[in-house]
Amino acid sequence: MDQDRARRLVAALRSRRVMAHVVEAGVYEFGIRVVLDQDVEALWDVDGAAGLDAEIVSDGVLIGFVPHVPGSEGFGDDQLVEAIATTRYDAAGLHPPADATTPPSPAPPTAPQPPIARYQRRAHWLKRGGG
Repeated sequence: MDQDRARRLVAALRSRRVMAHVVEAGVYEFGIRVVLDQDVEALWDVDGAAGLDAEIVSDGVLIGFVPHVPGSEGFGDDQLVEAIATTRYDAAGLHPPADATTPPSPAPPTAPQPPIARYQRRAHWLKRGGG
């Protein structure tokens, strides 16, 4: 997305009361940052792929994404603004990152073993009696 288009889209989003900002993703690469919560934001169209999608990040860490919007390759500015402004960012609509794995579950606790008395461990070494 070019800088002029990103600025136009941000202005239109702000007029709809969406907290949007232009984000510079690289050299001549621009996107739209939508603030969702205190530390959570959606980064729209900053990956350079055709069409519209978003990465949801928290403190710079990818926590989910909005999948590609079908047909968005040919959207005009009004359609892009509508798609971004009406996106629901609930957990059901987001997808976890592809490389996210569930943490391994801890091993089930084992029953505690009774302590072995010192004399029981060496009992076979002891000779009892005098003979």
